[in-house]
Amino acid sequence: MSVFDDQLQKVKNVPGFIAALDQSGGSTPKALKVYGVMEDAYSNDEEMFATVHAMRTRIMTDSSFGGDRILGAILFENTLDREVMGKPTSQYLWEEKNVVPFLKVDKGLAEEANQAQMMKDIPGLDELLDKAKSKDVFGTKMRSVIKGANQDGIEMVVAQQFAVGRQILSHGLVPIIEPEIDIHAPDKAEAEAILKDQLMMQLDGLKPGQEVMLKLTLPEETNLYADCINHPRCLKVVALSGGYSRDEANRRLSENHGMIASFSRALSEGLNVNQSDEDFSTMMDASIQAIYDASIT
Repeated sequence: MSVFDDQLQKVKNVPGFIAALDQSGGSTPKALKVYGVMEDAYSNDEEMFATVHAMRTRIMTDSSFGGDRILGAILFENTLDREVMGKPTSQYLWEEKNVVPFLKVDKGLAEEANQAQMMKDIPGLDELLDKAKSKDVFGTKMRSVIKGANQDGIEMVVAQQFAVGRQILSHGLVPIIEPEIDIHAPDKAEAEAILKDQLMMQLDGLKPGQEVMLKLTLPEETNLYADCINHPRCLKVVALSGGYSRDEANRRLSENHGMIASFSRALSEGLNVNQSDEDFSTMMDASIQAIYDASIT
């Protein structure tokens, strides 16, 4: 079997969750600060990205980080272009850790309209997808944000996500479609009902053999996305932590059967640059186990 087929079988059949290690330009200083690295520790973008790569390398090379509990990891393009232990990051993950690599491909959010932020244009996407494929990347991730129960806004977000998703599918990669709903939206439950209808309509429109993944905010109505999880064109539905604490995100996730985690901040919560390797590994192991347990309900 090809690398892609092996990865597909893992994502389909093995229990676990996806680690989101894809904080990019705007969110990197925040992620580093939580890790205990202040902005005066680096003086330009190159130093900042080298510093965050060191943090991610510490996570990825830790003994607790492996394919027994972690299905996949989402990388930022800058991370894809770097190495871990002498191998390209994506190939290190798959070959050494049995963790399926994904790549964040969006270029950030456009201005808000109709209570939603669509993705900015993604110039050079075809070339980026070819590069990802050459480095044994399995799939991609791209994020939009929904701020309220606005039918037009939600329709536009989902239509754009699936249009780009079809482009990604044409390169032999599996897109993670992420129309995040802001956890602070006053009409969050109503927005989720509209979103679910739009997702089902778009899933129904995919051709046989086309499979996507969905990355969604943990819903107010338990098991709201069960129909998406069971859809033949949906490989997996993963949950973002969206600003919830790890405990709250895990609680909500454990109630939504068939959904698995794709946590970023909730995964690295409690990790610190000044921790001893032993303390770091202990914290990582506990965090991974708690998220894994919530993902297999």
